[in-house]
Amino acid sequence: MRRWIIVIVALWSAAAAGQSQIESYIAQWAPTAVREMYRSGVPASITLAQGILESRYGLSTLAADGNNHFGIKCHKDWTGKKQYHDDDAKGECFRVYDSAEESFRDHSDFLRYRDRYKFLFDFETTDYKSWAYGLKKAGYATDPGYPGKLIKYIEDYKLYEYDTMPLAGVDGLEKQAEEVVKDEGEKVEATPEPKHSTVKEDKVKEKAKAKAKAQKRSSKMARKAKRKSSGDEELTGTIPQSPLALEEPKRIDKNQLEEFKFSLTREAYSKNGVPFVTSVEGESYASIAMRYGLFLNEILKYNDLTSSRELLPGTVVYLQAKKNQSEKGLDKFIVDDDSQTLWDICQRFGVKMSSVRKMNGFDASYQPSEGDTILLRGKRRAKK
Repeated sequence: MRRWIIVIVALWSAAAAGQSQIESYIAQWAPTAVREMYRSGVPASITLAQGILESRYGLSTLAADGNNHFGIKCHKDWTGKKQYHDDDAKGECFRVYDSAEESFRDHSDFLRYRDRYKFLFDFETTDYKSWAYGLKKAGYATDPGYPGKLIKYIEDYKLYEYDTMPLAGVDGLEKQAEEVVKDEGEKVEATPEPKHSTVKEDKVKEKAKAKAKAQKRSSKMARKAKRKSSGDEELTGTIPQSPLALEEPKRIDKNQLEEFKFSLTREAYSKNGVPFVTSVEGESYASIAMRYGLFLNEILKYNDLTSSRELLPGTVVYLQAKKNQSEKGLDKFIVDDDSQTLWDICQRFGVKMSSVRKMNGFDASYQPSEGDTILLRGKRRAKK
């Protein structure tokens, strides 16, 4: 009987310790998750739950050694540092980041800029259950119980409260996070040395100290940067819609688009500030040009065409010149489908094909491949 009592007490102590570590993880990374929600539209609750699950609340080898809190693998577009671990297959490649903040940002972008996750952004940021099941459906994880685990973390620790937190409340969260990092560092430094420590114990202790210092430094750098890192858009009090939501002309939400009226019988809409119409059965580029008082060569140029072609119903046809770069907040697009052409992508986002080629260094023969990252704003940096 006594033995069973000892076992039960040990299990309870371990569970309590794990709960405390999860709460510390949440306190430390909630400010980052909320900021990412306002930047990218990914619910803070989902970000935190995935971080807890994927990184074992920051204690996994991937998180400790590579600052990878979300188990994101290398994929074709990754050019940074790498580490290899057994996962679904032996010796798989995982991304390594310079800081945990970089991992959180890449996680948001990973979901935001890939087509297979774009349907998630049709859900409200408060609909964490749809997001959890949607991640599994999109193939983020192979574990059939993945959605249930995320939902349990969200509900057990009330992470859903962060999904409605105003951006102004992040400063208060940051102060709590600073205290957590400070306390964790003090706990590590206050741990007494054992009289006869082993080499293995020494290594574990050194790793713990290094982790605490790295987290402290990381948090300090994040506060210093204060959203001044390159490519950041200004944070506002509105959680953004999905930047990929305007792909299907038939599904366009008229309430979200600026309206342009060119005639009394037909409306045009705007993408990236450029007016367009969607073609109907029997129309051609020439007939649309005539309807809106344009020359055929003009409308072909606006749509990156050198000659007229068959116009299928539902095709986006721009009525003015496209922009040199995409709208603010949509910096890049990650190709998920080999069948897409560069023309398709440029039409989808209202950007000139010549500008996209120039900023990416593409020649006229370039054909997108799955995993390619295509910049839509800025300029590709030269590889060192």
